[in-house]
Amino acid sequence: MREALAEAENAGQDVPIGAVVVAPDGAIVARAHNERELTGDPTAHAEVLALRRAASALGSWRLTDCALVVTLEPCTMCAGAAVLSRVARIVYGAIDLKAGAVGSLWDVVRDRRLNHNPEVITGVLADESAALLTRFFSARRLG
Repeated sequence: MREALAEAENAGQDVPIGAVVVAPDGAIVARAHNERELTGDPTAHAEVLALRRAASALGSWRLTDCALVVTLEPCTMCAGAAVLSRVARIVYGAIDLKAGAVGSLWDVVRDRRLNHNPEVITGVLADESAALLTRFFSARRLG
């Protein structure tokens, strides 16, 4: 999670969310931060970018046995992408009560109708993840 937090710090004008994909041996195979403002791409969420980069690095869209580690609970798009990529687990920091789809507002990844349900680990460095977002949005309101 510390690596995901460090990645979030690189988000510039974007909402500071960072994600890493970790291989079974613990190696980070991909990292990303939000790039929606930078690219003008509404799908350029940290999770989607990290999953794309991991698939490219590993040569397969199936990220079986990998973990997606992200600073904020994934939204519906990102939760769906995690399921479709077959990650073994999703680890996230702060809960997103407005758009979270991994247990708070929705629970996409645990829907038994889907063909893959990753393990979910929540609250890892949640205070640090939430503080990063709070600072970002506070600065925007003041600026």
